Amino acid sequence: MTRRRPWARRIAVTAVSASALVALAVPAEAATSTTSTTAATTAAAAEDVDYATWQTDCQAVMNQALPYLKTRIAAAKAGEKQAVVFDIDNTTLETDFGFSYPQPANKPVLNVAKYAQEHGVALFFVTARPGIIAPVTDYNLKHVGYQVNGLYVRGFLDLFKDVAAYKTAQRVDIENKGYTIIANIGNSATDLSGGHAEKTFKLPDYDGQLS
Repeated sequence: MTRRRPWARRIAVTAVSASALVALAVPAEAATSTTSTTAATTAAAAEDVDYATWQTDCQAVMNQALPYLKTRIAAAKAGEKQAVVFDIDNTTLETDFGFSYPQPANKPVLNVAKYAQEHGVALFFVTARPGIIAPVTDYNLKHVGYQVNGLYVRGFLDLFKDVAAYKTAQRVDIENKGYTIIANIGNSATDLSGGHAEKTFKLPDYDGQLS
């Protein structure tokens, strides 16, 4: 299966006005995060990425994330409220491969998320999607098996702000609620830069070819 167009040009479940705002929500790529954990090798050039390759590469990253989370969760301090922050598009949900609604879960990431949520870790989702599609996004995540302790989407004014700075601010807000963010998982540098997470895990975006 070949790569499809980004979600911002494809969501058919919202009104026409929503589609216009979604188009505004596609972030420009930021500088590469130096703290991100990545898969050792990319199996194909960006223009040749197919679904099987993407899944293999995602699994390679999650094979690093899960042992870390098992160790970190087991080492929780008394009273510590642990959280994991996730991006959505091509991180928690399969966005650029085919089209359906609800969009399928990215299974390697879902498996890690389920381990975390079954062990008392809160799951927060920080996305560049606009607020107008928050209800369908929330439903989609829950429908495919994610526990949603918080969903952060961009308000109208946020659409004109730097995406990396916006996402960092949301993680600060989560910390202000008393959570320790033990991991931050996304597929773009804008998902991971700015700190406020003990460890980051970067899924493949093939030089920006995936949203």
